[in-house]
Amino acid sequence: MRIALFEPEIAGNVGAVMRLGACMGTAVDLIEPMGFAWDDRRVRRAAMDYIDHVSVTRHSGVTPFHASLGQSRLILFTTKASQSIYDFAFEADDVLLFGKESAGVPYTVAQSCHARVRIPMRAEVRSMNLASSAALALGEALRQTGGLPG
Repeated sequence: MRIALFEPEIAGNVGAVMRLGACMGTAVDLIEPMGFAWDDRRVRRAAMDYIDHVSVTRHSGVTPFHASLGQSRLILFTTKASQSIYDFAFEADDVLLFGKESAGVPYTVAQSCHARVRIPMRAEVRSMNLASSAALALGEALRQTGGLPG
């Protein structure tokens, strides 16, 4: 299983997702361009020393990212989906895709995904933080597939 971030804009979120990946044994894909310099100290600050325990792949755009998928399904997490993550059957080699903080993913990227799912939340709020969403989603996906670390 992998977590993919489409054009992330906030260094702290990327660092937090990298730390999540390190703790859960999940690789992280970053689809550029990003909204900050890669050497941004905020990434390392959020990821802390966990940065050395996660596999991170940077892709120069959507096309090279898609080429890396192989047979894996691409699952988009979006507030626009109707299917809950708790009603979706994850597979062990799924790639969990999260859009940029301000705008999600473009229509063409959404259409290229095998499935679109949402994390249920109260109707009066817009969305969760990217790193919080990734943590909830990854936890459920790993629980379903028996991939939670011991």
